[in-house]
Amino acid sequence: MAGVAASAFFALLVQVSAVGMRIDSALLDMTTGVLRKHFPVPVSNEVVVVGIDETSLATYPEPLTLWHRHLGDFLRAAATGKAAAVGLDLVLPDHSYNAVLPGSDEALMMGILAAKKEIPVVLARTVEASGKQRALFRKFQLVAGEEGTGLALFPRDADHVVRRFDERIGENGSLVPTLAGQLSRALGKDPKPGIIDYSRGASFNYVPLHTVLALFQAGNDAGLQQLFEGRPVLLGSVLPSSDAVLQPVNIAAWEDNANLAPGVLIHAQALRSILNHGLINDLPAWLPGAAILAASLFWLAALTPLMAGGILAAVAGGALAGSAWLLREGWYLPLSGIYAAACVGLLGPLACDAWHKLKERLILKRSFSGSVSPVVMDEILSGQLSPGLGGERKYVCVLFADIRGFTTLSESLQPETVITLLNRYFDRVVDQIHHQDGAVVCFMGDGIMAIFGAPKRLPNPCEAALAAAKGMQSEVVKLNEILVREGAAAIQIGVGLHAGDAVIGQVGSSGRHDYTAIGDVTNVASRLEGLTKDVGFQIVCSKDVFEALESNGDLTSVGPQAIKGHTPVHAYGWGPR
Repeated sequence: MAGVAASAFFALLVQVSAVGMRIDSALLDMTTGVLRKHFPVPVSNEVVVVGIDETSLATYPEPLTLWHRHLGDFLRAAATGKAAAVGLDLVLPDHSYNAVLPGSDEALMMGILAAKKEIPVVLARTVEASGKQRALFRKFQLVAGEEGTGLALFPRDADHVVRRFDERIGENGSLVPTLAGQLSRALGKDPKPGIIDYSRGASFNYVPLHTVLALFQAGNDAGLQQLFEGRPVLLGSVLPSSDAVLQPVNIAAWEDNANLAPGVLIHAQALRSILNHGLINDLPAWLPGAAILAASLFWLAALTPLMAGGILAAVAGGALAGSAWLLREGWYLPLSGIYAAACVGLLGPLACDAWHKLKERLILKRSFSGSVSPVVMDEILSGQLSPGLGGERKYVCVLFADIRGFTTLSESLQPETVITLLNRYFDRVVDQIHHQDGAVVCFMGDGIMAIFGAPKRLPNPCEAALAAAKGMQSEVVKLNEILVREGAAAIQIGVGLHAGDAVIGQVGSSGRHDYTAIGDVTNVASRLEGLTKDVGFQIVCSKDVFEALESNGDLTSVGPQAIKGHTPVHAYGWGPR
């Protein structure tokens, strides 16, 4: 159960971490986009957006700051059109502009008063750079009333995207009425915190402000009613460079795949969500916790990697589909914790098992790497080499090497000097054997026995063995240069090669055994090594080896050679005579 607890604890940490929140936000946006595109749901209480676009700016000579008269006319137009409510997503001034444009303040005030007689009116407020709410011009505030103003701000997630509606945005999380919240209250809906449902409703089109004002000035009440009747109306800028806000999905019909859209659309979508199906609520905390615990229980299942991968894919797909269904039902299920628990629960035991096996391999390799050749170690670690006694018949090339006259040489040296010389020699020549994927199976004093073709299969064991033998002779030349400089005697080696079938495996007692090759091929290779001095070649191989080589032009035939206890063997030599 420790694994289950660790999985659940890790998943909970992921869910509350910045990374988990980013993952959940990305999954929420993706799900919302899929629902919006493939499973659209219309809304009954639509919101009308009136936009200040470039054409509207060009229609009126005054700068936008002095549009009081036009805004007053717009409010009258909304009332005439029998809108359910009207909101201005524009930052109104905090002081009078009558000195610049006489009568402008009164024009807007009269527009607010006229509209308020018929419909709820809400004016936007904003905050200063210091974070304090910016004051509204006193006369506008008095006319609008406390319920007639709201902060035109939304909380933003860590990635600056607006996904939630929440009026707890004041100092220390205090409640501050917002533009969308005040409009909702005016329309009989008490707004609670929640996720804005971007999946419902069609993309917004806007009605240009100059079109609305033209209808109003022409006295076209029917045209205004056709636009506004029974629906809340929001006026805001739709200019591409003004008041742009990041949104999870594109909800502007006039934009092409743009998630950066005018802020008035955020207010409109939040209001649309509140008035229709409602905002999306977070599930009670215990439900995601229970899902995390359930996913963590996978730790107790004994699964193969294939099974774990299949279940993980099923959990990922099932959880995503379930979260989409819950989202459409008005509930939000974060998935990062569930995915983390499933990953750890399913893959954790496999990872632990792999780690334990890796530790065992490392310990085994560290303990025995100096006792067996790399190819033998690889077979041991992969489990291909049977630990039991016995073997199997394989075609191999056997190499025997020996230092000529070593017995006489060692008689004149101290034992420590002999050991040092042998180790220097073995360091060089063994590397050549290993470089050709051969396996050294034993050291016999100054002699070496190696096999090629087992335990690792080779394309041509004879080619590899001859290459190793030549490399050994080259290394002896280099070693001799050093020995001569040190004032020591040079050495010479003879190498014998023979190929054929041998029984390869563990030989010895149950308590102590070696990996080796048994058979006539071994005896012949040993005898050929002994012939090197007699025939005057550094390397002597059998006809079996000679015929297996792709290139044998540098080998010289020395004819059939008598071998003790064996029929004569046709031999070939390499190296200076």
